[in-house]
Amino acid sequence: MNIQNLNSYDPFADTGDAGEVKVEQTEKPAKSQATGQNYIHIRIQQRNGRKTLTTLQGLPKEYDQKKILKAFKKEFACNGTLVDDEELGQIIQLQGDQRQKVSAFLIEEGVNKTDVKVHGF
Repeated sequence: MNIQNLNSYDPFADTGDAGEVKVEQTEKPAKSQATGQNYIHIRIQQRNGRKTLTTLQGLPKEYDQKKILKAFKKEFACNGTLVDDEELGQIIQLQGDQRQKVSAFLIEEGVNKTDVKVHGF
């Protein structure tokens, strides 16, 4: 008995283009860092039901993320954590939809308004 759903299939394995795509992806961050266009991204992720997470990534290295997380938690009365990612570095996660509050807090503390990008639905 052979079950077809359990077989793994890679649609890009036959074309041979997988190597070219990886080369393009590695070049893009180098270009953005060379021009200085490092943005701070504030996103929202849907959890289960009405629950959401707010994520903050791309914060410059000169800021202490633990202290910023502590200030966010105290100011917004929510819980949060730091998550380590291999590609994106450290990401701050906050409970609830805190996008506007986080962006206002960062701009008030001296971050350039054009560097803060708010995403979401």
